[in-house]
Amino acid sequence: MKGDLFSSEYMVRPAVEPGLTAENAKCLKYTVNGEMLARQGAMVAHRGELKFERKGQGVGGMIKRAVTGEGLPLMAVRGRGEAWFAHEAQNCFIVEVEPGDQFTVNGRNVLCFDATLSYDIKTVKGSGIAGGGLFNSVFSGHGRLGLVCEGNPLVIPVSPENPVYVDTDAVVGWSAGLDTSLHRSQSFGSMLRGGSGEAVQLMLRGNGVVVVRPSEATPQSAQQH
Repeated sequence: MKGDLFSSEYMVRPAVEPGLTAENAKCLKYTVNGEMLARQGAMVAHRGELKFERKGQGVGGMIKRAVTGEGLPLMAVRGRGEAWFAHEAQNCFIVEVEPGDQFTVNGRNVLCFDATLSYDIKTVKGSGIAGGGLFNSVFSGHGRLGLVCEGNPLVIPVSPENPVYVDTDAVVGWSAGLDTSLHRSQSFGSMLRGGSGEAVQLMLRGNGVVVVRPSEATPQSAQQH
């Protein structure tokens, strides 16, 4: 067979290192030698001797997921082989989490990660239940974390002198060391009159970066993810 489809541009590349690597802009490859974790349903192809098992979150995790609505349904991938992961042709990125560091990320943006990373569902500091009850997944340890984003993300530096305000439906994640709080940009009277549609944002202050997707998550898309 001949044709552009079979060119080197689309042919998968041989594995040159174990673990998580980028196959292309829309897909990540994991060369498994032991165990790794991935979002349920994210595997699009695999080869080798691999087993896929749904990973329970334990009683504590189940309670958190029921109360917060923030969940990260995971599967464990074990054995030796290669697996490819993607989600709705979204753009893929890899974050290196270093020892002593943390990265807070929206669960809908997680694709796969090293088993050496730990994750927990936590309340976004400063939001509280009354402020909308914002909950994200916090990753720590040492390893690689694969993320997806609809479009090319914005990575915005944050400093104590220049806090950043982010739409709560657009934020992907942020680095450790940032203080968060909810900021209301409109008065109650303005909201009753229709307002601008941007009533509440997440304010981040400190030293670090925040990652923002170039679109807001609609209630329908948030439920699908």
